[in-house]
Amino acid sequence: MVKKRASFRSPKESRRNIILCVIAVLIAVVFLFPIYWILAMSFKTDAESFGKIVTYYPHTFTIEPWVMNLTDREFLSSLKNSLLIAVFSMVISMVFGVPAAYGMGRYKVPGRKGFLLTFLVTQMLPASLMLTPMYLIFNKLHLLGTYLGPAIAIASGSVPFIVVTLRPYFKGVPTALDDAARIDGCGVFQAFFKIMIPAIKTGVITVVVISFLNGWNDLAYSMTFNVKPEMRPLTANIYKFQSKYGTKWNCIMAYGAILVLPVILLFVFLQKYIVGGLTAGAVKE
Repeated sequence: MVKKRASFRSPKESRRNIILCVIAVLIAVVFLFPIYWILAMSFKTDAESFGKIVTYYPHTFTIEPWVMNLTDREFLSSLKNSLLIAVFSMVISMVFGVPAAYGMGRYKVPGRKGFLLTFLVTQMLPASLMLTPMYLIFNKLHLLGTYLGPAIAIASGSVPFIVVTLRPYFKGVPTALDDAARIDGCGVFQAFFKIMIPAIKTGVITVVVISFLNGWNDLAYSMTFNVKPEMRPLTANIYKFQSKYGTKWNCIMAYGAILVLPVILLFVFLQKYIVGGLTAGAVKE
C-alpha cells in the first residue's frame, strides 16, 4: 500500500508566500486605483468634484453624469463611429493577417525571415510617422471622411501583430491534419476554415480582441482622416466638457468609464485566451 506524502511547508516558505501575496495585492491596488478613481469621480456631484477637500468616494451619490452622456445624441453618434471603426479595422486585419500567418507558418516561403523582420519593424513605427503619407494616399483614393480610411490605417498596424502571433500556432499544427483533410475530400480553403482555424482557436480569439481594441482606442488616425466632426469616435470628443467656464470632471470621468468599459469586459471574460495566445506567439524559433 502506497502512502500519500502529506504536503508540508516550512515556516520560511510560508512567510515567503505571504510576502509575495502582499506584494501582489499592493501592485494590483496601484494599477486598479485609476479605474476606481474614474468610477468614484463619475458618481460625484459638481459641488463635490470642485470642492477644496478631496473625497475618495462620493458622499452625495448621483448618476446625472452618466445620464447626461447616455442621452446625448453626439455621444451616441461617437459611440456608433467607434464601433464601426473598430469592427471594420478588425475585419480588415483578420482578412489579411490570418491567411498571411498561415502561409508563413505552413509553407517554406522564400525570404520569410526578412518578411518577419519587416513585420517586427513596422510595429515599432509610431502612428505620427505614418500620418502624412497615408493622408496623401487616402486623399487620392477619396477615403478621407469615411470609416474605411482610419480602419485601413489601424489595420496596417494590426496585421503585423497577427502574423507574428499566429505563425507559431499554424506551424505547431501537425501536418497529419492536412493530409487527413485532403483524404476526406477537403480543398485548401475548406481545410483552412474547418481544420486550421478551430485548431488555433485560442490564438484567433487573441488577435480578434487585440485588433478590435486597436480600433476602439484609436485617436490619431480617426482625428486625421475623419475630417467631418460628426464622424469622429469617442476618443476624439471627450474634450466637449471643457469650456471657458471650467471643466465638468464628473462628466469626463463618466465618459471615460464608458470608453474603457468594453476593454475591461473583454479582458475579464477572455483573459485566459489572451494570455495564452500572447505567450504562444512570443516563442522565438
